[in-house]
Amino acid sequence: MIFDEKSRQAGRLLLVLDALLAALVFLTTYWVRELIFLSNPSDYYAHLALFPLILVIQTLLLFRFGAYRGLRISSIVGYAWMVSRALAFSFLIFLTILFLLKATYVSRSFLLMYGVADLVALVAVRAGLVWWYFHRSVERNENFLKVLIVGTGQRAKHLSRTLREHSEWGIDVIGYLDLSPPQPGATVLGSPVLGTVDQIGSLLKQHVIDEVIVAIPRTMIKDVQYIADACEEEGVKLRLMADVFDLQVSRLRLADLGGIPLLTFEPVAQDEKMLIVKRVMDLVVTLAFMPLVLLLMGLVAVAIKLDSPGPVLFVQERVGLRKRPFRMYKFRSMRQDAEQKLKEIEHLNEAEGPIFKIANDPRITRVGKFIRRTSLDELPQLFNVIRGHMSLVGPRPMSVRDVDLFDKGVQRKRFSVRPGLTCLWQVSGRSSLPFTKWLELDLEYIDNWTLGLDFKILLKTIPTVLKGSGAV
Repeated sequence: MIFDEKSRQAGRLLLVLDALLAALVFLTTYWVRELIFLSNPSDYYAHLALFPLILVIQTLLLFRFGAYRGLRISSIVGYAWMVSRALAFSFLIFLTILFLLKATYVSRSFLLMYGVADLVALVAVRAGLVWWYFHRSVERNENFLKVLIVGTGQRAKHLSRTLREHSEWGIDVIGYLDLSPPQPGATVLGSPVLGTVDQIGSLLKQHVIDEVIVAIPRTMIKDVQYIADACEEEGVKLRLMADVFDLQVSRLRLADLGGIPLLTFEPVAQDEKMLIVKRVMDLVVTLAFMPLVLLLMGLVAVAIKLDSPGPVLFVQERVGLRKRPFRMYKFRSMRQDAEQKLKEIEHLNEAEGPIFKIANDPRITRVGKFIRRTSLDELPQLFNVIRGHMSLVGPRPMSVRDVDLFDKGVQRKRFSVRPGLTCLWQVSGRSSLPFTKWLELDLEYIDNWTLGLDFKILLKTIPTVLKGSGAV
């Protein structure tokens, strides 16, 4: 993340500049194409109507490939390669849309000319204008962000190093304030200790200071009010390091509730918009395959009925999102009295941790062995996906009995996400994995979750299930 507000403003300006540039290139390219191909004119207004779609696709992919992450990149060549990939993918996506819509009136030669011209224009503007101005500004110390840090301990030193690492336009830590009178000539990481906290008012008057950042321990929070009053009086931005508690936090959020600022510490970083996309994907994929699934479920149900007495479905209470219980459905793969027989064979458990697994469980029926090996017993859980109890990808839902036997508190972090049909454990060995590795993979999934990871797991699950590897 870039710290400078200037960088965020520059990113917004670049976005507007690129849009205007794309419009200019689009119009110029169209007229040049018409001059070249006089005998094969194209419809101006039909092509112009397509520009908003081209612009949206192009902008999204430029974002995706990092064109607006910052101005300090390795080289012009590196940026040109980045833009080339973004425009190439934009071109392919747009051509696919045209093919699906059967829009034969669109000139392919025009699109190719536009893509090349837009690439040249984007790179030329960055090289000739933006970076020239950017590097000239960075070289001038007066343009640096002037920061005063309140504190001189390890947190203040860590903050100072991190500020310099995450600054594009330059950070000038003009000094530090200590809680007690400093020694004459005292410095921290090359910057002077200017005085004590109670001198902040006079220091703000004497120095050019853009921001004050408080990096004192929570035992000294009582002093923040005085600092805040001094900053407000001088019109200086105040920031407060929020890591006053020893928590492993993935995301911090500040919300306003009727004028009350609420600082939220989230141990698991989850993008609400991406979670909505994940839920939509679950429904679309599940409903798309439902006709085939219903046919398979009918065949499996008949086989179970013919093989052994008892119900077709096995229903068990599992622990889901935020530890909310739900009824999970599976095809019955065991004898009708399997739950009662569990106590008699629990001493034969071959799995580590709270889960119960044995290779040749005597309770499993003949059909049960087949549907377990092929994962057909899991098909009814698609109804749990439709109802929102589960997702296609996520940690496997555990029974109340297994959860009560957890021996580490961190294992309960798995309840911060919706359970799923498959996850990293499914494509990494399934039931052959020890329980500790299973939990480790679940936590790895939670900490690194993206939609791309979900797609990757779904694709890897197909060959794993077809091979029947690791299934018990």
